[in-house]
Amino acid sequence: MNPTVCELPAAARRADSSGFPDPARDLAASDDGAQEAIFAAGCFWCVEAVFERLDGVSDVISGYAGGTADTANYEAVCTGRTNHAEVVKIVYDPQAISYGQLLKVLFAVAHDPTTLDRQGNDRGRQYRSAIFFQSEAERDVAAAYIAQLEAARVFRNPIVTVLAPLERFYRAETYHQDYAIRNPGQPYIAGVAAPKVDKLEHKFTEYLRK
Repeated sequence: MNPTVCELPAAARRADSSGFPDPARDLAASDDGAQEAIFAAGCFWCVEAVFERLDGVSDVISGYAGGTADTANYEAVCTGRTNHAEVVKIVYDPQAISYGQLLKVLFAVAHDPTTLDRQGNDRGRQYRSAIFFQSEAERDVAAAYIAQLEAARVFRNPIVTVLAPLERFYRAETYHQDYAIRNPGQPYIAGVAAPKVDKLEHKFTEYLRK
């Protein structure tokens, strides 16, 4: 079944202390089972560490999207010369958390959507900000939220997030999966991923898995 878009009245929006507005448009909740969202927001280790702590998210899988099968490997993607982005596939229950709420976490916590082909010291096209939509409804909700954030001047600089249709998701190598959980003391995880998780835990208490 194709998802449908609904307008959310203020009373239906989820409370938190992030300072970010809830999406005014969202996908209507369905009972069709688990859904998937594909986001690119820099190093997938850090993005995975954020989303796997959310209530309603059953799995987060690191991978690649945007390029072809022959270059869907870490060595090739790290050159920055493929069309792949490092992405995460988020498997979620739309009865517990919505697509729009995942977008809110993406923009508020997971990355800086105003830096082109860069997140912090990580530079290259593989680190671009992108939403790989799987339906026109997903595209419409994402585009509407970006416009909402721009109108509210949430960020000082323009949002550069790209909206692109998902052609195929390629699962990353096994050692990338759950990397932050398995390597909490690794310097990159401690310095980059951990602050994002801390922000999530302080600003999105209502979104966290109990």
